[in-house]
Amino acid sequence: MNKPMHSILSAANTASSYKDSHIGHMLVEQGKLTLQQVETVRLMQKREGLLFGEAAKRLGLICEDDIQQVLSRQFDYPYLQDGSGNFPSTLIAAYRPFSVEVEELRSIRSQLMSRWFSASRKKLAIVSVNSGDGTSLLTANLAVVFAQLGVQTLVVDANLRAPRQHHIFNLPTPSGLADVLAGRSDLNMIEMIDSFVDLSLLPAGSPAPNPQELLNRASFNAINQTLCERFDVVLYDTPALLSAGDALAVAARAGGVLLVIRKDHTRISDLANVSDQLRHSGAEIVGSVMVSF
Repeated sequence: MNKPMHSILSAANTASSYKDSHIGHMLVEQGKLTLQQVETVRLMQKREGLLFGEAAKRLGLICEDDIQQVLSRQFDYPYLQDGSGNFPSTLIAAYRPFSVEVEELRSIRSQLMSRWFSASRKKLAIVSVNSGDGTSLLTANLAVVFAQLGVQTLVVDANLRAPRQHHIFNLPTPSGLADVLAGRSDLNMIEMIDSFVDLSLLPAGSPAPNPQELLNRASFNAINQTLCERFDVVLYDTPALLSAGDALAVAARAGGVLLVIRKDHTRISDLANVSDQLRHSGAEIVGSVMVSF
């Protein structure tokens, strides 16, 4: 039998009041509001019939970014406000999670989750044709949106020639993948990115004179196996394929490749050549993404 309408409304009002109260408490915790300001907001809220956040905005006490930040905490969806975190502004998934660009990243994430990632397939190499095509930024931003989903995500900087991930995530690189492959270190140097609960980074590590030889070592297979036991998604940032063959070694071990195409820059003939090389390596091209970084 259906519940009486007044009972449903009462429950809804109680839930709304609790939510608004929780938002006010969180804003006080963050130093955005004082307790006295919370009471002022509640008086206006009651008088005008507004949500807590809308009333606080009308009073000029907070802005829309403050509300979105609180909601992100309520729903375990971490992102940062401008100026915090010391990451570059190009890490748009961290700073502008509600932008059109990040919506597109989430769409890519959804397609990868349905078409590639599974309990038996956790690795994906991000590969571009030419240097400067935006592979590192795409890898970093994709990693953030995967972590925001609550997926244990690892970025492996396999670009041993010109690594960038430690710069993007503002971390030192005393050792990393190159050192592990050379047998001088282990996987304990994987760094958690504090701003994103489910995101970690294995940096490239020490400069190596023989990156392609290192990436072709049999020990890379054992490393991959260990990483897949610890993480749900492992994204490999690689150097451009036309500048070095390193990406082929990474792609072969990852099994899957996401191709990066730079708008008004990547040549169709080069893309066809790279695609053939990747297929011959035994990797599956899962899809491609056009970027304009």
